[in-house]
Amino acid sequence: MSVPLIAAGLAELRHGRFSFYPAIVGVRHNEWILRRATWTDILVANAKTSEELCIPRRFVGEVSSIEAPFRIVGLVKELEYREGVALPHRRSVIEMPLAVNDFNRSSLRPALYGRPAGVVAIRAEPDSESRFWRVLRGSVAAGILACVSVMFVVRDAHLGTRFGWTSATARLPNFNQQDDYSSVVRKLGNPTGDRWFQSAFGSRGYRRLWYSRRGVTLILMGASPDNARYAGTLNRDGEIIHSVDADLINELDSAPVLR
Repeated sequence: MSVPLIAAGLAELRHGRFSFYPAIVGVRHNEWILRRATWTDILVANAKTSEELCIPRRFVGEVSSIEAPFRIVGLVKELEYREGVALPHRRSVIEMPLAVNDFNRSSLRPALYGRPAGVVAIRAEPDSESRFWRVLRGSVAAGILACVSVMFVVRDAHLGTRFGWTSATARLPNFNQQDDYSSVVRKLGNPTGDRWFQSAFGSRGYRRLWYSRRGVTLILMGASPDNARYAGTLNRDGEIIHSVDADLINELDSAPVLR
C-alpha cells in the first residue's frame, strides 16, 4: 500500500516494519506498519491485529539506522493506547488500605509541622586549636586556685599568731608531786632530750624532759636529778600549762629560758 504523505525524518519507514520504544502500554504486539505521516501526527497499524493507531507527532522521536530485525522508533514519553489514540501514560498510585483503628497521618502534617525547621550554620573549631585552649584555660584556673589557697593559709597563720591561736597540745597523763623520772617514763616513754639545770635559789635545781612529738617539756624539781619530782609542764613556747609547785615560776625565771 502506498503512503500518501511522509513527513521529513520518517521516509525510511515507508518500507518494512518497526517497533516503538518504549512499547505502548495496552498493546501486546509491538510491531507496526506506517500508514500516514504528517507534520502533526502519524497513523500506524499493528502488524498482527491490523488495528490502526494515531500518535501525535510531538511524541515521536528519532528513528534508528539499524534495520535488523526491525527499525526502532523512539518515543519521547511513555504512551498508552486508549480508544484508538495514544496518550501519555499515567501510572496510578495504589494506596495501601489502613489497618484497623489506624488513620491517615498525612492529614496531621500541616498542623504538626507548619514549616520546615530553620538550618543554623555551625562552624566547628579545629581539634588542635580547641584542645590547646582547653589546656590553657585549665592551667590558668589551677594556678589561680593555688594562689588563692596559699593566700588563705598565710592569712590564717598570721591571724593565728596575732590572736594567740596555737596548736593544741597532745593530751597528757595526770601527773602529781609523787611522779619521778621513772614514773614519767612509764607514762610517756623516753624523752627526746634530758637536761639538768641548777637553780639560783637555794640548793634545788630542775630536770627538763623534752618530748618533741608531743610538743611539751616536763619539769622535775629537787636537790639532784635522781630525787627530782614532777613540778609542771611547759608548751612549745615555754609557757606553763600545768603546775603542782608554787615556786615553779620563780625557779624558771632564774634559769635559762626553756625552748
